[in-house]
Amino acid sequence: MRINKKNNKGFMMIEIIIATSIIVIFVLISMSVATKTIAFSRQSFHITQAAFLLEESAEVVRINRDNAWINISGLTASTIYYPTFSGGTWVLSTSPTQVDNFTRTVVMSNVNRDATTSDIAPSGVNDTGTKLFTVTVSWLEGGQTITKTLKFYISDIFSS
Repeated sequence: MRINKKNNKGFMMIEIIIATSIIVIFVLISMSVATKTIAFSRQSFHITQAAFLLEESAEVVRINRDNAWINISGLTASTIYYPTFSGGTWVLSTSPTQVDNFTRTVVMSNVNRDATTSDIAPSGVNDTGTKLFTVTVSWLEGGQTITKTLKFYISDIFSS
């Protein structure tokens, strides 16, 4: 049986096209995986940075409390404050600040206590020695705003 060289050349051309298609598909899939991995790594890095900024902002509130309770009790409830390093110490300022592409805000709320049990309650007597703080870190990621929040109570532990 004789094999026609013309048909053999056509078969070889089909093999080359199939092999090239497989290689191109493999490269495209690899590029897609690499792109997703880079985006996931960047997002994980930003989440880690945000966690550190949340903790640093909570420390700013504690520093202000430790310096003098008036730094806490003098804040206006529901006003947005921004942690700022000024004059060799941390302060809470109403002037917006950013750290890289992150925005940090601190909001203080008054705390009420049940008159009978002294437990924190939605209504009751205002406890001037305890405040609720909400620290928020937000940033733009892939066209959407990501927000992480930390809430904590702080008390006037130095006055009796």
